Amino acid sequence: MELKKFGWYSAAISLTVLTLLLLVWFSLGVGIIGGDGDIANLLYAAVLVVTAVVAVRGRFQPQAMMWALISAALVQALIALLAVYTGLGLPHSGPAELILLNGFFVLLYLGAAMMFRRANKESA
Repeated sequence: MELKKFGWYSAAISLTVLTLLLLVWFSLGVGIIGGDGDIANLLYAAVLVVTAVVAVRGRFQPQAMMWALISAALVQALIALLAVYTGLGLPHSGPAELILLNGFFVLLYLGAAMMFRRANKESA
């Protein structure tokens, strides 16, 4: 399927949903911070809340979705910095693991944000 038929907005929504589902699975199922069942993984609920609030408030318009994903990336990065700084998850999750795994999610959020930006330009 060509991207023109599918559309930048649809592609960005797909990437966003996939990323958020992966975040829920990793944080609750596997455990990003520490081992499986570590309570610190509940911090990632803030990413979901911030994304949902900004998206709903912006009525899921491409520009609002772009800002929702940028906000998600910032919250994800702050959680990673907090975990590394305070030593959450040690000895299971070291600083390098936390930075790499959270960085992966940040890149996915920013990728989706750029796709929403492209969708906004095409709709204008």
